Amino acid sequence: MAYQSEREEIELKKFIDYKDVAYLKQFTSPHAKILAKKRTGIPSGKQRDITQAIKRARYMALLPYIAA
Repeated sequence: MAYQSEREEIELKKFIDYKDVAYLKQFTSPHAKILAKKRTGIPSGKQRDITQAIKRARYMALLPYIAA
């Protein structure tokens, strides 16, 4: 699998909170894009939770929409 070498080992938390900005930054690229499930290697359910938390953090201005 081509993505195997690119995967990052990230510890999964039981509860994902939008206020935990340091944890959510692990799932974004340097250009502030959300990383794909193939890239992070996490289950689909957790990926949806993380995506929702990142979008909420962006709305509350805790994370940027784009990198400056």
